[in-house]
Amino acid sequence: MKERYEELIKIINEADYNYHTLDNPTITDQEYDKYLRELFDIEKQNPSIIRSDSPSVRVGGKVLDEFKKVTHSIPMLSLSNVFNESEIEAFDNRIKKEGISPNYVCELKIDGLSVSLHYEKGKFISAATRGDGVIGEDITENVKTIKTVPLVLNKPIDIEVRGEIYMSKATFNNLNEKRKEKGLPLLQNPRNAAAGSVRQLDSKIAAARKLECWIYHLPNPEDYGITTHFAALEFMKDLGFRVNPNNKLVYNINELLEFIEYQTKNRDSLPYEIDGIVIKLNNIADQKKMGFTAKYPKWATAYKFPAREVLTKLVDIKFTVGRTGQITPNAVLEPVIVQGSTIRRATLHNEDFVKSKDLKIGDTVSIRKAADVIPEVVRVIKDRRDGTEKDFKMIKFCPICNEPLIKKDEQVDYFCLNPNCDARKIEGLIHFVSRKAMNIDGLGDRIIEDFYNMHFINNFVDIYRLGNHKKDLVELEGFGDKSIDNILNSIENSKSNSLERFIFALGIPNVGEKTSKILAKKYKTMTNFMEADFDELKSIYDIGEIIAKSIINYFSVDYNKIQVLELIKIGVNEKCLLTESVENKNFTEKTFVITGTLSSSRDEIREKIESLGGKVTDSVSKKTSVVIVGENPGSKYEKAQKFGIEIWNEEKLNEMMNK
Repeated sequence: MKERYEELIKIINEADYNYHTLDNPTITDQEYDKYLRELFDIEKQNPSIIRSDSPSVRVGGKVLDEFKKVTHSIPMLSLSNVFNESEIEAFDNRIKKEGISPNYVCELKIDGLSVSLHYEKGKFISAATRGDGVIGEDITENVKTIKTVPLVLNKPIDIEVRGEIYMSKATFNNLNEKRKEKGLPLLQNPRNAAAGSVRQLDSKIAAARKLECWIYHLPNPEDYGITTHFAALEFMKDLGFRVNPNNKLVYNINELLEFIEYQTKNRDSLPYEIDGIVIKLNNIADQKKMGFTAKYPKWATAYKFPAREVLTKLVDIKFTVGRTGQITPNAVLEPVIVQGSTIRRATLHNEDFVKSKDLKIGDTVSIRKAADVIPEVVRVIKDRRDGTEKDFKMIKFCPICNEPLIKKDEQVDYFCLNPNCDARKIEGLIHFVSRKAMNIDGLGDRIIEDFYNMHFINNFVDIYRLGNHKKDLVELEGFGDKSIDNILNSIENSKSNSLERFIFALGIPNVGEKTSKILAKKYKTMTNFMEADFDELKSIYDIGEIIAKSIINYFSVDYNKIQVLELIKIGVNEKCLLTESVENKNFTEKTFVITGTLSSSRDEIREKIESLGGKVTDSVSKKTSVVIVGENPGSKYEKAQKFGIEIWNEEKLNEMMNK
């Protein structure tokens, strides 16, 4: 019996590898099903002999309470992005400046979910998501169900590899057809469907979704005597991993650009979605020489495909109210799929934007996703007009509270100034709990709105008293003891946030994330900040009169001040926990502009300058202190010469930073 069991495992695993990895089936479907049924029968009768690499684990069966956290021994960093030929050339030039004669491996950027796979003595033991790059989630049970992930390797070695879990177009379409027949909501796109499937607590659901996986990275190639990334891909392929056949080794920038052009034209013919091309320096020693920024490897980047445009009808224009009272017109669109997502709305920003586009209700308009994410109206197709279109009219009263709207002469936006407007209050609460503010998990936009309408949360302080309503909350549909406890724990944890988050969360007009940090470092406590006077505030570097006036106006309202004092009283931290930055007189209170190609990324240089007390802007003016010039500088360099502004090259910049 045991010998037959071992034989069946070998037959089925080899059949899976030949079919899913090599695309070369060696037995018929009927034979495969016969062997699988025989295996299941043996396991049912002899559960003590079931092996961890048995094909039966592909079926799934475990139901988890939650996903455990996993710390990556080697961080899973994301990639920087480039969007055009000149940015690709700049990436190539930065590598050449280091004395490297580069060749690159070009790979298709699969639109899925990153995963780390671990094997011991050739046997699969665990899988984790990328998470924030340092800590991910354990998704071992669900990854076991993916047939393109080998449970046993061709060699008994210890190894970690990384790749992308995805759902093919055909599987996605079949899944949506079945959901449609059952009256279930359709899944938006293959990427979201794959991510949602991987995060199912019931592994049987994940198994039914028929996910697939490509492997593309070996984090520690030198441990295996491997000196190039392309050799690492071949090594992983020989071990039994599924490596994408479209990967290509190119020897110069022209071959690289040709590969991108070809794949851009042919992306629709692939059986899966891709959203770009990944470019990696091939030589491992050269990769180490280039190193990393805090967020990205300097030896790799991702070219993102340009946004795609589709046509649809502008059905209506609706108005929304933001937390500051700002009124925003929004396009209500005839639903249309753009790059896999169904788009029904898009912001129209303000009255001037609508008029500049000459938009009319009933127009056929072109829609795209800016940066492949945010839907936007590009232009109106005037040739499609038939005379039934209606002119746009800006409203004069708040669509929620019906108070008159105000538009100041120097502004393009209209505002509802009613502090008791329900829409303003809800948006303010949504901002308060958001990730960059108090970062309270579980209180999404819709939940905040529901809790506001149920009178559980009417203001910031009520958030911290939500536990008083626990008995009522657990009776709501979709909530249980565990989900409510998670929200309450997140609320409690938010009390320990540093002062800059507290300031930003208040939603003071014109006080953004960066300004909040400046104010937190300056005043150290919320109490000191509330007591600051106008002259003192406006004299702070990078603040000025407009922001100072907003702060004074905010705290001149007794209600706002009482709310903040009450938050402090119930335990919200009012102290700044930021470490002091090292000041450098060459940068403190100076304004910098960067132009041209430098060896470090602009984001990296910006962060360094700001940490030394300086400010980086995008345009040159008479107020600019220094222009930092790299290779092939543009008009900013010429403007700096015209204004007589001090100019530094990269060598001078590094010299000043080290002083």
